[in-house]
Amino acid sequence: MNQDLEKIASFIEEHHVMSLATTFAEEISVCSLFYAYEASTATFVVASSQETTHITHILQNSQVAGNILLETKKIGEIKGVQFRGEFTKLDDASLKLLYFNSFPYALAMRPTLWKISVNFFKLTDNSLGFRNKLIWKSSTS
Repeated sequence: MNQDLEKIASFIEEHHVMSLATTFAEEISVCSLFYAYEASTATFVVASSQETTHITHILQNSQVAGNILLETKKIGEIKGVQFRGEFTKLDDASLKLLYFNSFPYALAMRPTLWKISVNFFKLTDNSLGFRNKLIWKSSTS
């Protein structure tokens, strides 16, 4: 894993909720989702019901964008990551295990699990210097 992606993964692993934006036709939506993250493949695992607006969108347009941020009013402490990727139904047993190890209470709800295969990250980290950005793009994007 390259050094920039390691810094991005380190930030992501400190948090557990993302904002996710979806769109289909003329409608846009944003939601908050708990996630587990698999750094070696730049993959998020999330749970969501088929009846939600964002899943309705994703079944028509699997391209998504989102962010994870550290909430602060101190300029020097601003940190956040923006991402883009493809949202698909999850069938990988090891990624399912990753999610349920992170959120064991979710097992009782028997959720549908999905994955976001990330192809772009932008990390803003003002602790590395004001307006410092790290950009990572997948070699397949």
